[in-house]
Amino acid sequence: MRVQNKVAIVTGAGRGIGAATALRLAQEGAQVVVNDISAENAESHAAAIREQGLEAIAFPCDITDRAAVQAMVQQAVETYGRLDILVNNAGVVRDNLAHKLTDDDWDTVMNVHLKGAFYCTQEAQKHMVAQKYGKIVNFSSTSALGNRGQLNYATAKAGLQGFTKTLAIELGRYNINVNAVAPGFIETDMTRETAARMGVDFEQFKEYGAQQSVLGRTGKPEDIANAVLFLASDEASFITGQVLYVRGGI
Repeated sequence: MRVQNKVAIVTGAGRGIGAATALRLAQEGAQVVVNDISAENAESHAAAIREQGLEAIAFPCDITDRAAVQAMVQQAVETYGRLDILVNNAGVVRDNLAHKLTDDDWDTVMNVHLKGAFYCTQEAQKHMVAQKYGKIVNFSSTSALGNRGQLNYATAKAGLQGFTKTLAIELGRYNINVNAVAPGFIETDMTRETAARMGVDFEQFKEYGAQQSVLGRTGKPEDIANAVLFLASDEASFITGQVLYVRGGI
């Protein structure tokens, strides 16, 4: 029970990595706010967590809406009395080569990944600073190192690394740890949709991903959830400003 009685918000937690992370935190004793832009996904996953005898509520909203984010954080504090953990997981892709990217492709990816993380963090840190305790885990990606067809996504994910390191410097004096995870190829609906968009069979897509790993396999959402759990726990209390690549080696 590594996060026993801690209160966590996980954005983009209606499916995929976010859903696995919300469940993992709940399994380890946290009271979890399941956020997703899809009300159906948020409500169904929160209900699935509760069906296991664990504690979760849903708060669907668009994290690029500051007022909605303020309401979500307030709901977490009103329901559970505090806020200890924020996982900035919500993300989207709008992949294309640089000369084909539209303004909307660029703005959507920047707004969700960067503005969304900024809004959520700015609201959450108010409570964490007051209680002199907090864990913030941001989601970067191996794409931050550069990836063909992902100029917008790679830029946003690289930006989140600077976001993480700067917040760690600013918030460390308040006993708040800020770190990031950077997943490699993880089997999710998003990677399945990417394969479909490329016209590639998903099994072939997975095989290619596995070939890039020294472990010879692709990742599962649970692999990332376990890394987040560690960074959100007091076992990582002397770790801050770090980016943990969870990619199975290269």
